[in-house]
Amino acid sequence: MGLIEGRFEKNAATDAVDAILGLGRKYSLWPVAYGLACCAIEMIHTMASRYDLARFGAEVFRPSPRQADVMIVAGTLTHKMAPILRRLYDQMPEPKFVIAMGGCATAGGPFRTYSVVQGVDLIVPVDVYLEGCPPRPENLIKAFMLLQDKVQKMTIAKDPASAGEKGPSPARITAEGEVVQR
Repeated sequence: MGLIEGRFEKNAATDAVDAILGLGRKYSLWPVAYGLACCAIEMIHTMASRYDLARFGAEVFRPSPRQADVMIVAGTLTHKMAPILRRLYDQMPEPKFVIAMGGCATAGGPFRTYSVVQGVDLIVPVDVYLEGCPPRPENLIKAFMLLQDKVQKMTIAKDPASAGEKGPSPARITAEGEVVQR
């Protein structure tokens, strides 16, 4: 996935530009918080002084989705809130990323009812799944580090080797903090 899809061929000049842009984008991931339940407390805790997510370039949670490029969905998503989540996701500028935080956001949690969405990926595409009830702040930091690696590998050139292929599969971080590629 490139910023300017299909405009340039891959060569030494685009590699140098990719390196500079990748470094800048890597440390400027600005999250928008979509805290719905108890996982939101852990998300807020990650910004506090003990864990300090600001070390990774995520200085503050943006008040508007138009200023953010990472959406953290933390908690139980109901069908009533799903259209609002989709609207906020659509308002985010490209490229945009989503972290599904907690068992409720990833798979509906213990709520197998008609009112709860059984996974945020039914509404928006998810880049990193964060397991746990609630997940630890260290795992949210690990999710940001995975996104930073993904952002740094983005290119402005079209890659002839990846023509017609889907992008990388989303990563999953277990409750123990292990990274598993899906």
